Amino acid sequence: MKTNPESDLNDELLPEYTEEQMKNMVRGKYAARLAQTVALVTLEPDVAAAFPDAAAVNAALRSLMTKTEENAPVLAAAER
Repeated sequence: MKTNPESDLNDELLPEYTEEQMKNMVRGKYAARLAQTVALVTLEPDVAAAFPDAAAVNAALRSLMTKTEENAPVLAAAER
């Protein structure tokens, strides 16, 4: 089903939400915490095609890290 972009701009507040409920909400409340804990990396399409999911990418990178002596302490600290 296609949506009309113009009708999306005319969204109204759903009736189950009251103004009282909305007045204490904070936009981006957890953005800073997320930025500290998540490293977002964009893979090139050919690299992304080699991995079925994020877990496979992480496993491959951890395997590579163990093969590199200089990264071994970093990996060991992360596993604690």
